[in-house]
Amino acid sequence: MEWHRGSYTISTDLSRFDLARVHHYLASDAYWSPGIPFEVVAKAFQNSLSFGIFQGEEQVGWARLVTDRATFAYLADVYVLETHQGAGLGQWLMEVILAHPELQGLRRWMLATRDAHSLYARYGFRPLTTPERFMERYFPDVYKKSV
Repeated sequence: MEWHRGSYTISTDLSRFDLARVHHYLASDAYWSPGIPFEVVAKAFQNSLSFGIFQGEEQVGWARLVTDRATFAYLADVYVLETHQGAGLGQWLMEVILAHPELQGLRRWMLATRDAHSLYARYGFRPLTTPERFMERYFPDVYKKSV
């Protein structure tokens, strides 16, 4: 599927994605995935519903959903390159994702963010209602190479 606004396109067409560019951003610039191996990004890409933001053929943003498309979605790896920020692309990306026909009627959406709470709050995301019910296994150093 594709959506157009000005010189930008949001697409879920996997053949358009520049995985090397996505990997570079996630491994080098994103605070949540420093050092992530290319193979991990490729596997996550193949097993997620991915949304790319493009200006012409250049990929300038990405988001992916880990979802069963029936009850649950986890929003992950959302970014817009700094040179394209301030144009409302993050907001537009959220609008497109939330309106996607395969994601309607989900019972729970989740995400984790360090610094974009106000963006996601505009789209109905709130702190956990019952955090005492949630648990996690968390390995923050999984991508660090052993010496």
